Amino acid sequence: MRSRIWAAVASCALLLAGLAPHVGFARHERATALRQATIDQIERALAAHRYSIADLESAYEQRIHALDQQGPALHSMLELNPDAARLAGQLERAQGKRGALFGVPIVVKDNIDTADGMHTTAGSLALMDSRPPQDAFIVKRLRAAGALILGKTNMSEWANFRSSYSSSGWSARGGQTRNPYAPERNPCGSSSGSAVAVAADLATVAVGTETDGSIVCPASVNGLVGIKPTVGLVSRSGIIPISASQDTAGPIARTVEDAATLLNVLAGFDPDDPATAPLKDQPPADFRLALRADTLRGARIGVLREYAGFHEGVDAAFDRAIQTLRSLGAVIVDPVSLPTKDKFSDDEQTVLLYEFKDGINRYLATRRGGGPKDLAALIAFNQAHADTEMPYFGQDLFIDAEKKGVLADADYQHAHERARRL
Repeated sequence: MRSRIWAAVASCALLLAGLAPHVGFARHERATALRQATIDQIERALAAHRYSIADLESAYEQRIHALDQQGPALHSMLELNPDAARLAGQLERAQGKRGALFGVPIVVKDNIDTADGMHTTAGSLALMDSRPPQDAFIVKRLRAAGALILGKTNMSEWANFRSSYSSSGWSARGGQTRNPYAPERNPCGSSSGSAVAVAADLATVAVGTETDGSIVCPASVNGLVGIKPTVGLVSRSGIIPISASQDTAGPIARTVEDAATLLNVLAGFDPDDPATAPLKDQPPADFRLALRADTLRGARIGVLREYAGFHEGVDAAFDRAIQTLRSLGAVIVDPVSLPTKDKFSDDEQTVLLYEFKDGINRYLATRRGGGPKDLAALIAFNQAHADTEMPYFGQDLFIDAEKKGVLADADYQHAHERARRL
């Protein structure tokens, strides 16, 4: 059994390293140097005319077919952008208007609205017959920056907020996303598809979303860089919500520099998201400035030792990282403790249930076409299609949320205040 597992892991690693010839960029040999390419490397290669954006689009599409839909069948992509080849041509003809992500292949999580030929469903079959009225604010920024949006990524259905017993990375639309380094292992969620697609080099960078761990966990498990921005740094308008208090979108990348470059594009003031109001008069600085070697000097960084001690290899890597921070001038406070860490979970859950009902009802009301228009109708859809929507777990969180009242309720107000204070 162990030999079979290691054989599968080794085979997948060879595929991801680009050593399997049948997976290569056969049609565009000039693009073979793209494997694991960074944003800067792509920009330099395009500027030097070593390959075209059309070459990029075709090469990545072939790789998605070979690794995601066939081969190890990672199931990280829900659908390819049917307009990707046409958009690549448009970008090619507009080279005088290069943005920060000009020609960069990117994928976005399926809970982020795109008003194009793709669906936005949060992985659910319930939203297949309706469409959002417009691009999410951050999608507009991606397009303005010249990004080539290749497709929508699989995710934990409804961002892991349908059931307390869900499988991270599973959706009714896409099935189970698989970890590219060990296909038998869970990729973590809910931005599982976004992380797996970047780890498997099916795109250069990806956009995920997080309420509580949904960027940082899949980034960690798939060996990537994930950033959960402070709420209000990145607009949430046009993103299927869970919690107005905690939701945000953020970058997933293979390098810190790429994550910073993508965050530069995502961050900014949106008049439709009040949380971003402080950015109107004071836009964020260039996050790439934080890549200077001296930016950690004097920063106080606490070490939560209580979360270590479960694996010797992980602990060794953890300690090496801490030593690196110290060598770069950070002040390490080791250990620190969070005395309130186990005391606000009940209040947090109450807040999430109330805010989900309020947010999802308002969001579904904006969708054009058929499909559920509120949470009650969504619950009814799942019950009517239980064989495809609920073959493995139910919808207890949906049901609990539907029982909640409005945000003016004292129960919500008190829970929200206690959670923030703790």
